[in-house]
Amino acid sequence: MNSLAKYNSFGLECKAEKLYIIDSTTRLNNAVELLKPDRPLPLIIGEGSNLLLTCNLEIDVWLNRILKREVIELEHSWILRIGAGENWHELVQWCITQGIYGLENLALIPGTVGAAPVQNIGAYGVEVCKFVNRVRYTDLYDGVSYQLSAEQCQFDYRDSIFKSSLKGRAVITEVELMMPKKWHPVCDYGPLRDLGPIPTAQAIFDKVCETRRAKLPDPKVLGNAGSFFKNPIVDRQTLETLLSRYPDAPHFATKQDDETKLAAGWLIDQCGLKGYTVGGARVHEQQALVLVNVAQASASDVLQLAKYVQLRVQERFGVKIEPEVRFINALGECDAMDCLARLSGINHAI
Repeated sequence: MNSLAKYNSFGLECKAEKLYIIDSTTRLNNAVELLKPDRPLPLIIGEGSNLLLTCNLEIDVWLNRILKREVIELEHSWILRIGAGENWHELVQWCITQGIYGLENLALIPGTVGAAPVQNIGAYGVEVCKFVNRVRYTDLYDGVSYQLSAEQCQFDYRDSIFKSSLKGRAVITEVELMMPKKWHPVCDYGPLRDLGPIPTAQAIFDKVCETRRAKLPDPKVLGNAGSFFKNPIVDRQTLETLLSRYPDAPHFATKQDDETKLAAGWLIDQCGLKGYTVGGARVHEQQALVLVNVAQASASDVLQLAKYVQLRVQERFGVKIEPEVRFINALGECDAMDCLARLSGINHAI
């Protein structure tokens, strides 16, 4: 059995039968040819920064380490063809040094480039879907390489086709980004408003990094998977009820006129849960949206804590918050909400 502790940012001590490094499409194709029809598909991991391993795995694990950086200059834009195993933050840094702007709001988001379209990562008013042109992947069902346009990726808030019909079967090999040469800074969120009317991309990058480092723990120091819960989207009636009791509750417009996004971190904080601990898992004291591994937490500790946070928020606000992280059981990715719903005997250890 192979330890996965260093391959998941929570640092949970789970194990897998076999561990393979996939650092080229050739190796990927060779590995696909060896798949057996009577065996479950392998789990594909980039940097393991958005995973909760709930137990030891009965399946193989493939580490996506495919590297590539190719730039094609067009009249009005750049096309970036990036290997799925490239580190996301390093790509953002590199783009700025190349004079290619647009990704700076997404600085310091942990994980690989291949994971970015899966979650449709976003921060400070920008989502990666704004720049995705194509995503190339290999389908483990037939071993064939395909490419999807941005529209075919079915992007939504922290969602994509890779979390629905292609979940578990698509190994992303390359993400193609289209970066307009005419750059418009996005500074409508929080501390970015203080940068003035015409900030540079470097200034935005620096401010985002400063803000994230102040609020979010470094997974290399304190195990975590970043934002554990999604910001819930509610209807107008739910919002009006909430605002009648909490007029200052932060809320944000969505693409749908009759829906509003709430701040999950604020909801958790209002329940007084910062610092709340179950076993070795804790709600982070600075950012309630983050659950951290403070003392060799077990998967059960994290699950019990997540369930308790979810229950408290629902009891107080009538709003159900859903995990953003991917839950992995013995046979692969499972439904996070269903996993939490099945838990019983919530511990309340402080």
